[in-house]
Amino acid sequence: MRSHRQAGLARLYGASALACLLACVIPTVPASAQDVSDMAPDVPAGSQMLLAADTLVYDNDKQTVTAVGGVQIDYGGNRLVAQRVEYNRNTQRLVASGNVEVINSDGTKIYSQHVDITDDFADGFVNALRVETVDKAYFAAESAERMGGVLTTFHNGVYTACEPCADKPDKAPTWRIKARKIIWNGEKKTVRFENANFEFFGFPLAYLPAFEIADPTVKRKSGFLNPSVAYKSDLGAGIKVPYYFALSPTYDLTVTGSGYTKQGFLGEAEWRQRFNNGQYSLKIAGIQQQDPDEFVDSYGPTVDSGAAGDPNKFRGMMGTKGQFAINPRWDFGWNVLLQTDKNFSRTYAIEDFNDSVHRSEIYLTGLNGRNYFDVRAMRFEVQEKTLPDDPTARAGKQPWVLPSLDYAYIPDMAVAGGQLSFNVNAQAISRDRLDVVYTIPDDPTSDVQRVRGIEGQSGRLTAEAEWKRTFTTDGGLLLTPLLALRGDAGYVNASSPSLTAINEMAMNPDINTSADMRTSLARYMATAGLEMRWPVLFSSTNSSHVFEPMAQVFVRPNEQYVGGLAVPNEDAQSFVFDATTLFERDKFSGYDRMEGGSRANVGVRYSGAYDNGWSTNALFGQSYQLGGHNSFDSPDLVNVGAYSGLETETSDYVGLVGFNSPSGLSGSVSGRFDEQSFEVRRAEVKAAYSGLPISFSAKYAFIQAQPLYGFTTDRHEVTLGASTQLAENWRVFGTGTYDLEQSLLVKDGIGFAYSDSCFTYLMTFSETRDLNTREVSQNVGFNLSFRTLGDFGSSQSSFGAIQ
Repeated sequence: MRSHRQAGLARLYGASALACLLACVIPTVPASAQDVSDMAPDVPAGSQMLLAADTLVYDNDKQTVTAVGGVQIDYGGNRLVAQRVEYNRNTQRLVASGNVEVINSDGTKIYSQHVDITDDFADGFVNALRVETVDKAYFAAESAERMGGVLTTFHNGVYTACEPCADKPDKAPTWRIKARKIIWNGEKKTVRFENANFEFFGFPLAYLPAFEIADPTVKRKSGFLNPSVAYKSDLGAGIKVPYYFALSPTYDLTVTGSGYTKQGFLGEAEWRQRFNNGQYSLKIAGIQQQDPDEFVDSYGPTVDSGAAGDPNKFRGMMGTKGQFAINPRWDFGWNVLLQTDKNFSRTYAIEDFNDSVHRSEIYLTGLNGRNYFDVRAMRFEVQEKTLPDDPTARAGKQPWVLPSLDYAYIPDMAVAGGQLSFNVNAQAISRDRLDVVYTIPDDPTSDVQRVRGIEGQSGRLTAEAEWKRTFTTDGGLLLTPLLALRGDAGYVNASSPSLTAINEMAMNPDINTSADMRTSLARYMATAGLEMRWPVLFSSTNSSHVFEPMAQVFVRPNEQYVGGLAVPNEDAQSFVFDATTLFERDKFSGYDRMEGGSRANVGVRYSGAYDNGWSTNALFGQSYQLGGHNSFDSPDLVNVGAYSGLETETSDYVGLVGFNSPSGLSGSVSGRFDEQSFEVRRAEVKAAYSGLPISFSAKYAFIQAQPLYGFTTDRHEVTLGASTQLAENWRVFGTGTYDLEQSLLVKDGIGFAYSDSCFTYLMTFSETRDLNTREVSQNVGFNLSFRTLGDFGSSQSSFGAIQ
């Protein structure tokens, strides 16, 4: 029985035939995204098959069904194209031949000239097989056979993850593995290569009689991971070899051994476990150092011990991280580091714990719309190269924060036509050692002192409410009245060393050093303000410009308890007055200080847009103390207002000019200028370009001398970075930071990289120099990355200096 160019639905023969074919060829690809345990194609229940062919022949005598000429079969999202497909009901075998192409529902493409498979999927043979997986991995073999439904053997096979060259499809890929046999065990989930050659850019690089890897479809399998190497001047050359234990679908263990030529063997272990609502990890590491004297602190031998090196023979750490979702709005987590000394994790680049300042914390966070709640306990660990008894060391002077709380609430409905917001902040601080700067870093003969934190305990609770509403006049003037009320309650319990240090501070003779060190307080701040903005638009045929004169007036009482021990300044020490903070209602960076007295901020903002894609922006202005006591001229334990530009009734000028271009070029100039002489007090110049073949960035920073902060000379620093594309896939890059005042290259680095669709090579060399001792620390890193095979080289921390 024959029919020409007929199409029909077949549920018996057609479905079985295509299912057999798909099950044969798809699981035999090591790089396929399918789970090898699923031998059948992914076909939805109840799917029917659509078959089209030039000729469809039913031979009841031979018990065969044959489709000939332009055969197309669609079944549950899977598609088969061939010149001929025959299914024999007696032998229960299916044979497809002639430019066979199978496109699986997940996107995997299989090409072959001949497929012969049993309908129980257990045994079969595929001739001239080529496969392209959905993730662009490629596999080819002269033939492939499947036995027992478990083992698939590829004869004279080739595997690569490199896309073929569009212009030269016969060109050798960047890398490929050729093997006489490739045996894929679907039960053990392994792929074994026998008599294999690893080729790089078409040249044989290594011959491997036999090696075995995990099935690429397997995400978790016990075994050795790719090793990495590194070099640091104080550690020597090192190699790191990790072993992974896939203990369960929800937890695993990685054990790593590292050997360093100068320091010996370092052992690490990391346990990870996942739950439905979160995960946690635990890491431990330790080493018995061979040469502790390689670690010299920044200021040389200490006076007391005379030691020049690290006093710790054994060094170790334990760190843990976790995060759990209590419900869709609340999260609980932690990040805790414990170590034998302050610099172990940074010295040995323990991943996730090697920051220069590590913050150990336990937290609870809630977020719902515009409302926010966060409470956490914190401990700061400064990982520095100073010895424990060095008076300049900061590690032992850091506080415990038990706890810190932030709460923000904004009602959904308007209040009196405006927006009402509430903020609450609380903190409790405990410090075991007085944190005081006794001498100026660049002038050891100076006796200037600055207390950054007192020894003892202190606490504060702050609650603040703010209301504001914007009105627009007929002339386009925007008026925003503002009302704010804040209340604080606090206490301090300082030790006698803190009191003695403060009494000796000649820089702050007005500090209130009451003998009663158990001080409590209550203070408030009420603010009435008005902001006025008048944006004016100017347009031309090819550009538009907006000039916006702006003024703010805030009326409020004086700041209370200024300069006393009742409110130690813990969170408002990093104050900088520039164009970005000109129009802030309270310019202090934290809650421990609050801006008091009446003040006006005046300036003009500008923005421009051009049809050619360029844009410009600028801001210039000044601030004025209208009445009351100037908070920035009121000393505290760190003298935060000194040299700020706001300590006088008429502030310094602040300005900012910037531009962006469609070609990738951008730049900005910002600064602070003396209100009388217009002398530059602080400046920053930035320029950057991102494009091909060159990208670069440049930054110049200037800060005028600040003797009471410990800097008796001006500070000038230049940072440059650049990257250039040498060829289509080759890139060289570098960076450097130069201290103009010290005439010292603080840090520098250079690297080059190759990158294409399946291979990446990266190599870097970097140096850092201590500003005091000028000691040089060097770091070398490299990384080879073969897509789907893995990485080999240094950890990512080796590239941080110049990446």
